[in-house]
Amino acid sequence: MPSWKTVKLILYELLQFACLCIPVFVVMERFASVIRLVKSSDTAYWLVVAASVAYMASATLCVWVPLKYFILKTQRFSEVTNWRPATLAYVILSTLPCFAIIIANSKVQVDAGIKYDRFTELPVSLVLFSLICVDIVERIRPLRLTGQASGLELDFEMPGPVLTHLEQVTSVSAQLQANGRDDDTSPRSAVRNGSLSGRWRDADAYGPSRTSSTAYLYSSHSHSGPFRFVWIRDPRHDLFVATFMFWFDTVEMVRVAGTDPVYYSAWVFPIYILAYLSILRAVITPDSPLLASSSVLSQDLPFLVVRICLLGVFGYVTPVLYILKNILAVVSFVYFVCMTKLKLLNKRSMF
Repeated sequence: MPSWKTVKLILYELLQFACLCIPVFVVMERFASVIRLVKSSDTAYWLVVAASVAYMASATLCVWVPLKYFILKTQRFSEVTNWRPATLAYVILSTLPCFAIIIANSKVQVDAGIKYDRFTELPVSLVLFSLICVDIVERIRPLRLTGQASGLELDFEMPGPVLTHLEQVTSVSAQLQANGRDDDTSPRSAVRNGSLSGRWRDADAYGPSRTSSTAYLYSSHSHSGPFRFVWIRDPRHDLFVATFMFWFDTVEMVRVAGTDPVYYSAWVFPIYILAYLSILRAVITPDSPLLASSSVLSQDLPFLVVRICLLGVFGYVTPVLYILKNILAVVSFVYFVCMTKLKLLNKRSMF
């Protein structure tokens, strides 16, 4: 009987393979329906469907399976820490052709003078959701799916107040008494005959116990009582939430491209191209220092320019909230990374 580790590996690989194939098949079938309407021929429909099957079979046998075998068996990429080859292969083999077919579908309908199918919600709900699933699998792969979070799973960043160190503060009388007992010890030295002086021995004796007890009280106060379940936090759940938050800006941009005035115009080309460039950020590991700069250069800055242009041409097809988000992301990155290095803003006495 296979171990749970093997079962988990098989489930992960099946889920990623399903996310690789299903978006391509669905998008190509919808495109084939448009081709059949435009050409008035069932032959064109089945040719497109057969092409999709042949493409996925070739991509799976020639790229996906060898890459997965190379990663899982030889561990050649175990030393790579800044990028994920499986995610790169998925973005190239699945997301790129899906976006290309969606753009081609718009071009075919505009040239034919018909408005038959604009793939409503398909790019967002299927293509990007499959990409998010692949991203989640890559992130959660090192973690256990059963039991409580411990060990490696606690290495996730957990924002909030953390009690790290407490130092005992002695009273003036205690210090005077300690100085009276240790007259032969220099006030500048805490060591006498190779050992700690009385004042430092007292701090060493009482400090750890008070520190541990205070830390215990701090922790027990936060996680005790009838409503202690509201304090529960699991990094595996945070991983799911953080992954979806990571993709929301790209999802909104692709959603704008699906609206009627935008989809049947030339603006669909730059929108999908920039959306795909922002998707390439998924190739970088989440803990890589390259992620922040790549997010600003490949997403926030280009999205800001395109959204302002869309707002001027089509009106409020995109929420102003995302424009403000892109502005704040770009301005904060430039300020904290570049401007704070200037002498004028590098003074500790300011703010």
